[in-house]
Amino acid sequence: MEARRYEAARLFARGESQAIVARTLGATRAAAHRWYHAWQDEGRTALKAAGRAGRKPRLEAPQLARVEAALLQGPRAHGFATELWTLPRVAMLIERLTRVRYHPGHVWYILRRLGWSLQRPTRQARERDEQAIAEWKRRRWPQVKKTPGAAAPGSSSKTKAASRIDRSSAARGPRAVTRPS
Repeated sequence: MEARRYEAARLFARGESQAIVARTLGATRAAAHRWYHAWQDEGRTALKAAGRAGRKPRLEAPQLARVEAALLQGPRAHGFATELWTLPRVAMLIERLTRVRYHPGHVWYILRRLGWSLQRPTRQARERDEQAIAEWKRRRWPQVKKTPGAAAPGSSSKTKAASRIDRSSAARGPRAVTRPS
């Protein structure tokens, strides 16, 4: 963008009109108008890029690389009891490695910047017996499982002929009052 504005300044210096500059650079006429007046008032320096917006990051690229290398080693390598990274654990790791303290809630932004994503471990009972489950699936599941052709033909639709709903009550609608028999 800055190079395009500098090219506009060069064209203005050659005497080109705002319309021609806009057409040549593929910009709007309003943008060319702003560039022209900025160039006329303050020269080419007025067309320089504004620079980075916001606060500078507290961790620099080499520090982030060290943090990511440590994360790849796993939590146990850093003295944690389980193989699970949590935000508070990552915050502690960052502080140990870089002496920069982050709130655990902010650590997520750093992890996303590093390309990490949220992963939740699947939960399984400690008492889970894989062999017993496999045996149940082999023997009992075929007996319990409902097959598509096992039930009598039918439909829950009130308009289809094979409907299982009683015809006398279905015809009246949902708020129909039935007579006691």
